Amino acid sequence: MTIHSIGNDLVQIDRIEQAYERRGQRLLDMVFTPAEQAWCDQRSQRFAHYAGRWAVKEAVMKVLGTGWSKGVRWVDIETHRETNVPPSLVLHGRTAEIAAELGIARIHITITHDAGVAAAVAVAER
Repeated sequence: MTIHSIGNDLVQIDRIEQAYERRGQRLLDMVFTPAEQAWCDQRSQRFAHYAGRWAVKEAVMKVLGTGWSKGVRWVDIETHRETNVPPSLVLHGRTAEIAAELGIARIHITITHDAGVAAAVAVAER
């Protein structure tokens, strides 16, 4: 396998919380899958976890070279996480098709949050 591309993103946690205060559940449903919402809502610092997943989605869009275009939807980029296991990525819909067209076999992700920010890195392999 070879590296196809790398993407990263940095998000202010309070920006996500403020967006939620303005738009409520509509925002969560537009951006996060039900499984992502369930994970984040179980955490004591739920908006730090939402911000981390937001950063993953942005980093993956950079890896794919699409941004928010070409049929890529927020909920088609899903962070899967279990306790004590590194996060993994599941792509759905057109987003999965774009990755396949690019020859991407896997996208590795990492997430961190501290001091009011969340960050993510995505590395795509062919």
